[in-house]
Amino acid sequence: MSETRVLPGTQQLMQAAAEIVTQLAKQAVIQRGRFSLVLSGGSTPRALYRLLATSPYQDEIEWANVHVFWGDERCVPPDDAESNYRMARASLLDHVAIPPTSIHRICGELSPEDASDDYTQTLVSFFRDGIPRFDLVLLGMGDDGHTASLFPHTAALNETQKWVTANYVPQKDVWRITLTLPVINAARQVIFLVAGAPKAERLREVLYGPRQPHDLPAQSIQPTNGNLLWLVDAAAASTLPHT
Repeated sequence: MSETRVLPGTQQLMQAAAEIVTQLAKQAVIQRGRFSLVLSGGSTPRALYRLLATSPYQDEIEWANVHVFWGDERCVPPDDAESNYRMARASLLDHVAIPPTSIHRICGELSPEDASDDYTQTLVSFFRDGIPRFDLVLLGMGDDGHTASLFPHTAALNETQKWVTANYVPQKDVWRITLTLPVINAARQVIFLVAGAPKAERLREVLYGPRQPHDLPAQSIQPTNGNLLWLVDAAAASTLPHT
């Protein structure tokens, strides 16, 4: 099931997202004893993480039963300013009572292939049986329609077997480590967070334009047995029909 929800502004967007994350965490702990959460990089998720680190959300989530993962990572050390792990640690993880052993980062300081293999083993050890099925995957969408580190016309878009892959991004001349489409689409819940007028045209193309997943990788996010929710602010939704 796919749903698009438009919030008046960024603050309301973050509050709605925080409430949903909190509710999903409670449900997962009740049903399965733990909550597996995949974090995204970027400025929009950072605002959500900061909110989750404050009351009431900080107090309502059983952080002792939360396991945190990442959808993608840059090939940098964990203390680098570009590290998605560092951003999440500074904005959220350092401020909540989550056990260090429940923080499962991508080792961007390794070579791209080694980092990919290492994170695959992390997922194998955690999920044990079959493809990973995360409780929640948080995603953003770039101005070019990419999500995680699944960039337009890159090799990772064709990956059907690996759970994690090293993806060379010619547009940026960099390597990235990313979860693959089969893993993201196996999640119970996927939530896109999209804010700001600069994303408006691309969001309309992704949601209502022709299906061109190699041009617009975000179109490939279609959970096979889960739910997809687009949380967008009014500025990002300004060109969508019926908004």
